[in-house]
Amino acid sequence: MSERRVFVVGTTAELPPGSRRIVDIDGRSVGVFNIDGDYFAVRNTCPHASGPLCLGRLSGLVVSTTPGQYEYLRRGEFLRCPWHQWEFDIRTGQSWFDPNKTRVGRFDVDVRTGADLMTGEDDLRRAGMTKGPYVAETYPVALDGEYVVVTL
Repeated sequence: MSERRVFVVGTTAELPPGSRRIVDIDGRSVGVFNIDGDYFAVRNTCPHASGPLCLGRLSGLVVSTTPGQYEYLRRGEFLRCPWHQWEFDIRTGQSWFDPNKTRVGRFDVDVRTGADLMTGEDDLRRAGMTKGPYVAETYPVALDGEYVVVTL
């Protein structure tokens, strides 16, 4: 099993609420969405006819328990393929027209500070490095900003 890798897709300022960004990550086209401050990433390929899923419209659900009364739920959480309007829950990748068989690939998304993204000692050890006998004088460096990252 291969090790999971982290890919930076931009800063939180570059992906404000209500926006999306389509990026190439390790040979995959992935759509990253900010829905009210929560970030989600899904494969930019509709399983129906391989359409550009992440170019589709975001919508919600209309429910009614009584004729003439409607409620709009989960605004902006359902992604519709622009080719044939197949719908997917952006939070889970689950389809709602064929829930037992069809879903779109989704990926974990986190927000990390620049300091969190710096390579640590564990990464160096995994790469086969060992500490030498000398230590250079160091100075603290502040890293500002938060970054949206997708983990594959």
